[in-house]
Amino acid sequence: MENLMTMNTLPRRAVLIGATALLAASPLRSLAQGAEPAIHVLKDPSCGCCSAWIEILETDGFAVTTEPSAGTLLMRYKSDNGVPTKMASCHTARVDGYMVEGHVPPADIRRLIEERPDAIGLAVPGMPFGSPGMGAETERDAYDVFLINRDGSTTVFSHHAAA
Repeated sequence: MENLMTMNTLPRRAVLIGATALLAASPLRSLAQGAEPAIHVLKDPSCGCCSAWIEILETDGFAVTTEPSAGTLLMRYKSDNGVPTKMASCHTARVDGYMVEGHVPPADIRRLIEERPDAIGLAVPGMPFGSPGMGAETERDAYDVFLINRDGSTTVFSHHAAA
């Protein structure tokens, strides 16, 4: 009888241990299966185009958090994180270890995360009309999204033609 009891207890323990391990690993599994990327945005609290860009990211499935920042504090944050002055725009974000400056389309951010280049991040300098958050995409001006390289140089990451 004692031998039978030990045999029944051992599998139950193994099942409990296995279930506990699965439960503990489930957050990691959801990340590996494509949980939406978290992006943290620093922006002027009164900027309407920044808020519009954030809404576009949220609609595209990004988990967005924001932090109010403006003026010299925001410019210093950009500089401290490798964003060249010539690439500056109105808001700055961090996603998966990369900087995202300005009105970068969600598809370009996803491509950056997927390809993982050795770079600081992406930038759309200025505020081109028709870029995400800057007016109707159907009437947009042509603009480039730049990859900011570690040495501060930039290369075109993607081109968005005029509509």
